[in-house]
Amino acid sequence: MAEAKNRTSVRLDRKEELDKERPSCEGKTVVRDYQRNIEICDNCGRIVKEDIKDRGPEWRAYDQKEREERTRGGPPTTETIHDKGLSTQIDWKDRDSRGKSLSPNQRAKVGRLRKWQKKTRLSEQKDRNLSTAFSEINRMTSQLGLPQSVKEEASKIYRATVEKDLVRGHSIEGIASATLYLACRKNQLPRTFSEISEVSRADKREISRNYRFISRKLNISLNPINPVKYVARFGSDLEVSKKVQTKAVDLIRQAKKKKITSGKKPSGIAAAALYIASKMEGETKSQSRVAEVANTTDVTIRNRYKEMRDKFDVTTEN
Repeated sequence: MAEAKNRTSVRLDRKEELDKERPSCEGKTVVRDYQRNIEICDNCGRIVKEDIKDRGPEWRAYDQKEREERTRGGPPTTETIHDKGLSTQIDWKDRDSRGKSLSPNQRAKVGRLRKWQKKTRLSEQKDRNLSTAFSEINRMTSQLGLPQSVKEEASKIYRATVEKDLVRGHSIEGIASATLYLACRKNQLPRTFSEISEVSRADKREISRNYRFISRKLNISLNPINPVKYVARFGSDLEVSKKVQTKAVDLIRQAKKKKITSGKKPSGIAAAALYIASKMEGETKSQSRVAEVANTTDVTIRNRYKEMRDKFDVTTEN
């Protein structure tokens, strides 16, 4: 696929074509460079063809079924829009196909069409629910700096909750926040309930309750979060060196071998490991500062620190 590879080898069926272009070469294989739009002989390096055209699709297919169903034109489907992006969109620029501004009468007509088009798209309660929830998910992922893959996954999970009528009796914001937490876990980009509640319109307790409810009803099983996943983010916020972060990862791995992490909050384990590592490397950070970054309490940091100190031979600078 053209998007996936910049250079790819192409076997020509007829040797006569190559001989006609390169009579002095016996090679049968050319290399296609899509960035430079040329074909190069794999044997002698001569440019065989210039200004080649990419006849592949202009969209990305994530599975074979979608590839077979799509045609060349049009954007790919997306879970982040209530109708998956399949409906007609009327632009808000008030310009024609040539880029010229519309006349006042034309703008009024297009405005009415835009209004009715919006009403028909959101005529059902289900569509309005999805539209509101996806706007909320988009806002939260933007504030948390999460990638598109997390947004797609969260929207997909929320759509499943609506189809199974699990939103009834719960707030849209609470369910949307819980699906975002699930999506982060599934994409190995964990965020704590506290972090999500900071950008959500639902509180931490409601998000946690909805998370357990959705996981049970949709039968979603998640692996325990690896505390190592938190080290880079917490270490960056604490402004400690890579040496400290590497030492913290080693401490976490030792703790897992000694079964210290079982049943413990992963973010607390990571924070305690960073606290110990910073002391060992002479970049000491206070327990309160580490707890603030990890969205936990000083008591949690102190308890995890004592557990690791008793199990390991921890030698600190002070």
